[in-house]
Amino acid sequence: QVHLVESGGGLVQTGGSLRLSCAASGSISRIDTMRWYRQAQGKQRELVAEITQRGNTNTADSMNGRFTISRDDAKNTVYLQMNSLKPEDTGIYYCNMDIRYDGNYWGQGTQVTVSS
Repeated sequence: QVHLVESGGGLVQTGGSLRLSCAASGSISRIDTMRWYRQAQGKQRELVAEITQRGNTNTADSMNGRFTISRDDAKNTVYLQMNSLKPEDTGIYYCNMDIRYDGNYWGQGTQVTVSS
């Protein structure tokens, strides 16, 4: 199967920035939509942002203007640039991708902690 591996999480202060990466490996012909989700402790997983094969993006309203999703198809990688981070952004961030002629895949998650 295809495997997705996230990286770039860590501990930052309020107002700081982080850049998350997620690389897909395995037998891949084409990746359609790439997505980032997050899950705070005690809350349901929520969609952060998504980007289509053609580069169209959608970002959750609460993060629009602070978070930017992008992709590098040569590296089978999706990125999430996070700026002006707030304590409420703390959680586990998960990568998700639609692999054409295969299916939908999830990464293992990477922890983001924003301190007050």
